[in-house]
Amino acid sequence: MSLTISTMLAVAGTGTGAAAGGKVAQAAPAAPGIGGALVALVLVLALILGLAWLLRRLPGARLGLHANDQLRLVTSLNVGTKERLLVVDVGGEQLLLGVSAGGISSLHRLSQPLAMPAAPTMPKMPDFAELLAKRLRKET
Repeated sequence: MSLTISTMLAVAGTGTGAAAGGKVAQAAPAAPGIGGALVALVLVLALILGLAWLLRRLPGARLGLHANDQLRLVTSLNVGTKERLLVVDVGGEQLLLGVSAGGISSLHRLSQPLAMPAAPTMPKMPDFAELLAKRLRKET
């Protein structure tokens, strides 16, 4: 039994194993081809164009970029799949607008402005250091 194991080890150490390793190294490409680089370039350009198109299509994507004090949306109400009622504050005057697939029309000028909704506020969170000290005191 020991003779066969030593014979196998001797055969593995000869040129047969080295030749197999040489074939693997010869089969591996040295560098990626120009075709792969062109495919990657086309994919990156398609991704950029797709994201630009998506950004244009998203409603309100540009609202955060251009804050305007003279024109402000007070409230909106969906009345159908493509119809909405909007109350818009324009320079201190509020207008009721109807928005549909066919266009936008002014429905009414409000004599008494609606109250601007308050911005939602987050509840006061306890300080992390206090929570940690409390937890450490509890466990000891």
